[in-house]
Amino acid sequence: MGLSRRHLLTAAGLSMTAAACGSTDEPTTTPSATPASPTSGAPATTGGFDEAAVRRKVASLLVVGFRGQTVGANDWIVKAVRDQHIGGVILFDTDQLTGRPRNITSPTQVTKLVTTLRDAAPGPLIVSIDQEGGRIARLNPDNGFPASQSQAQVGAVNQAAHTTAWAQGMVRSMQSVGVTMNYAPVVDLATNPNNPAIAKLGRSFSADPDVVVGNATEEIKVHRAGRIKTSIKHFPGFGSATGNTDFDVVDVTGTWKRSDLIPFQRLISSGMTDSVLVAHLLNRQLDPDKPMSLSRKVVTDLLRGELGWAGPVVSDDMQATGITDKYGTDEAFTLAVQAGVDLLVYANQQVYDPAIVTKILDVAVNRVKRGDLTMAQIDAAVARVDQLRP
Repeated sequence: MGLSRRHLLTAAGLSMTAAACGSTDEPTTTPSATPASPTSGAPATTGGFDEAAVRRKVASLLVVGFRGQTVGANDWIVKAVRDQHIGGVILFDTDQLTGRPRNITSPTQVTKLVTTLRDAAPGPLIVSIDQEGGRIARLNPDNGFPASQSQAQVGAVNQAAHTTAWAQGMVRSMQSVGVTMNYAPVVDLATNPNNPAIAKLGRSFSADPDVVVGNATEEIKVHRAGRIKTSIKHFPGFGSATGNTDFDVVDVTGTWKRSDLIPFQRLISSGMTDSVLVAHLLNRQLDPDKPMSLSRKVVTDLLRGELGWAGPVVSDDMQATGITDKYGTDEAFTLAVQAGVDLLVYANQQVYDPAIVTKILDVAVNRVKRGDLTMAQIDAAVARVDQLRP
């Protein structure tokens, strides 16, 4: 069975204190005023502030995890899709707080689940997953899907035809159930063979950037042919990590090198990038204070400025306790948007909070009113995320 996001982050040194919320009843929500698309403008209310527009647009930037192999009209996640217009959902095979199956038990079951959610959506719904291959595959033999090699195994072969066939197998599985976005490939360089979160789990193609870029390119081509978006990760490079921490987030300050940027730079330059996922890493070479996912110096100045990436940027799990313990949910959201992150993932794995969508929309309204966030920032994020919608 594929490892959960919690297991991966724990292996990497992230603090994983989590509080489960067993209720699946939805709290009171505030539906958007109209079923307009998230990019459509809305008339300004008195004072020039349209709260409904803020809620609708920010909701379209959220990808949310949930419990259940089936969902009904009154379930909170269906209401979040139907009434609050969230941008997407993320599927997991295992619930990391309970250890029980979460969203995927068989091909037939998960196909029906995805169909129900897509039918509830007023517009295109991003259905996302971590399907890297090997141990990190939410669709796997334990729930009725074919086994897949790890990226390390594929990189060891390093033949385009082999990589294409491997990727085609994974894409067929994802297509068959309605997945539209895959948080893959990993393009970290396996520079530390003892890295507990990357090399030890077989998640990197190689320590050689040529091998990483070549195989990632073939994998992305296959995804594009199958109309599934990809997200290269973990910017700005996770491969050197040792797993030792002093900040609750993995600190790669002493091991990271500029060469870790090579795969990202080359894939962006060649046009073989749909989105870039930014990691919750601490790297004081790039930002002395903030983790990469919340850093304007990294997302806007380095990724967008120096590397020239103009497309969507994706967060890792915004509920990671290494982030929320230091910044809190409200501040983490604000800093991420200020940094230039567009698609924000709330996996509901490290904590389970059925109210998370309403909480984030309330924060967004408050922060726009305060002037911490602008509608221009939000509109720019919506326009970039539109590129990821099916």
